[in-house]
Amino acid sequence: MPRPPRLSPGELTTALADLPLWSGDGDGLRRSIELPSFADAVAAVVRIGFVAEQLDHHPDVDLRWRTLHLMLVSHSAGGVSELDLDLARRIDALHPG
Repeated sequence: MPRPPRLSPGELTTALADLPLWSGDGDGLRRSIELPSFADAVAAVVRIGFVAEQLDHHPDVDLRWRTLHLMLVSHSAGGVSELDLDLARRIDALHPG
C-alpha cells in the first residue's frame, strides 16, 4: 500500500490550525494526554492501539504514570503526512481534551 507524501510546511501549518491539541513541525506531531490514573492511561494506550492497527500506522507512545506523550510521524514519507493527521483526528475523537 503506497504511503502518502510528506506534507509541505504550508499544508502542515493549515492542518495544525484544525488540531489545536497538537503541536509539531515537519518532523512530527506531538500531544500529551493526562488521564485520572495509571490504569486509565494504560487503557487509553490500548484504545489508541486499536485505532492505529486499523490504519496500519503506529504512534510513538511514552507513558509516564498517568500521562501519555504521543508522537506521530510517517517515517516512510520522511516526516508528517496525511496519515498522521488522520490518526491525530481519531485520537482526538477518543480523547477530546
